[in-house]
Amino acid sequence: MSLRDRFRRSATGSQITVPTPEAEPANGRPQQVAPTAFDEYQELKRRLHREMIGKLNMALLEGLDENGRRDQVESVARRLLSDSELRLTRSDEERLIQELLHDTFDLGPITPFLLDEEISDILVNTHRQVYVERLGRLEMTPVQFRDDAHLRLIIDRIISRVGRRIDESSPLVDARLPDGSRVNAIIPPAALDGPILSIRRFRRKALSIENLLELGSLTEPMARLLRGTIRARINMLITGGTGSGKTTLLNILSRYIPEGERIVTIEDSAELQLQQPHVVRLETRPPNIEGRGMITQRDLVRNALRMRPDRIVVGEVRGDEVLDMLQAMNTGHDGSLTTIHSNGPRDALHRLENLVLMAGHSLPDKAIREQVASALQVVVHVSRISDGSRKVLSISEITGMEGPVVTMQEIFRFTRTGTRADGKVEGRYEATGVVPHFADQVRLAGTDLTGIFERGNGR
Repeated sequence: MSLRDRFRRSATGSQITVPTPEAEPANGRPQQVAPTAFDEYQELKRRLHREMIGKLNMALLEGLDENGRRDQVESVARRLLSDSELRLTRSDEERLIQELLHDTFDLGPITPFLLDEEISDILVNTHRQVYVERLGRLEMTPVQFRDDAHLRLIIDRIISRVGRRIDESSPLVDARLPDGSRVNAIIPPAALDGPILSIRRFRRKALSIENLLELGSLTEPMARLLRGTIRARINMLITGGTGSGKTTLLNILSRYIPEGERIVTIEDSAELQLQQPHVVRLETRPPNIEGRGMITQRDLVRNALRMRPDRIVVGEVRGDEVLDMLQAMNTGHDGSLTTIHSNGPRDALHRLENLVLMAGHSLPDKAIREQVASALQVVVHVSRISDGSRKVLSISEITGMEGPVVTMQEIFRFTRTGTRADGKVEGRYEATGVVPHFADQVRLAGTDLTGIFERGNGR
C-alpha cells in the first residue's frame, strides 16, 4: 500500500488512511467537512517541513549549488524521519521526502505536472482543486495544496524570481517559470474563494511542421504554402481562440526566416522560441510599486523601429500598439508576423479595427481598413476543436478594398463532416481553387507551388 492508502504511527499503533480528495461540487465552492486523514497527513508534512527548516544550516546552503542544496535538505529530512516514531516503508519514505523537496525548492504538489510532456495547462482553482489539460482535454486531479497559505507561498516563490509582486493592492500578476511556461495568478479580493494559479506550459522540444503534419493539424500543400510565404516575406496574421495553438504555429513558421535577417520579437510574456542566431527579444514590464516604470508593447514596437529590424514579430496584438505594428508592416518591414485572439479570419480584421479605435486614434473607419488591407496579406486561422485536437481551419488572402470593405478570399479550409463514436472529429482539408495574388512572389522566392491550388486538393 502507498502512503496515501496507509499511514502508520508506531506510538499508538493506529493506522491513518489518507483518501484521495473528493472532487468539488459543481459550483466550485468549498464545503465544510470534518478533518480527514488526508488533513492529518498534510499537517504531519507541514510539521516535518518546519522542523527541517529549523535544523538546516542556511549559511552552508548559500554556498552550495542547486544539487548540493537538495542533497543537504534530503539528508536532514531522512535524519528527522529516522529519529521520529514514524515507521514507514521505503517507498512511503521516498515519497514523503520527495514531497518535502518539492515544497522546499519547487512548486509543491504540482511539480510532477511540470515534468509531464503531455500536460499543456495546470489550473489551480483554490488550494482544494487542481485541473490539468492533457492532450487537449481537461481532467481533474487528486492533488491539493495544504491551504491558501501554502498556495500563496508557491505563487510568491514564482513571481519573486522575476521581480514582480502580488498583494491586496495589486492582486493580479503575470510571470513565467525558468522553462518559459507562462504563469497568471490572482488572489483575494479579486478572487473570491481563494488564490488562483494558471500555468500555460511550453514544450522543451519545440514542435516542427512535420509534427503538425503527423497530428493532422494541416496538410502538405498548406505547409508548403505557409513555408513559402515566410521565405517570400509575406506579412502574416495568425488568429484563434485561447489555447488554439497560435503561438505554437508562430514558433514553427518563424524557423523558415532566413538566418541572415535581424529579427526583433515583442511580447507581453516571453513565449517565442526562435532558432535564428540574430534575434533581439523585448518584453513588456508592469509598473513598480510607485506606479512607475511601465513599458508597454506600444513602447517596444516604436523602439523596435529604431533598431534596424528586418522583421518584427509581435507575440500578440491586444492594445494600442496595433496601429504602430500595421504602420511598420507598411514601411519596409515585410515578412513580419503577429497573432490576435478571434473567432475567425473576418472577425480578426474587425478586432484590429476595434483595437485602433479603442486606442483613441481619431481615424475614419475606411482609413483604418485601408491600413489593415495594405499591411496584411495572409490570415491563418487555428482552432482547438471539440475532441481536443488543434487544427489550421483556414488560410485566407487579403486582396484589398472594395468600397469600404476589406476583401478576402479563402485558399484552404477544413470542412467538418461528422463525429465518431469515440468523440473524434472527422473532416477533410481542401483547396478552394483560388490562386492567391502573392503566388508569383512565393515562387520567385524558391517555393514550388505546382498543383497545390487545384480545387478539392486536400493532400
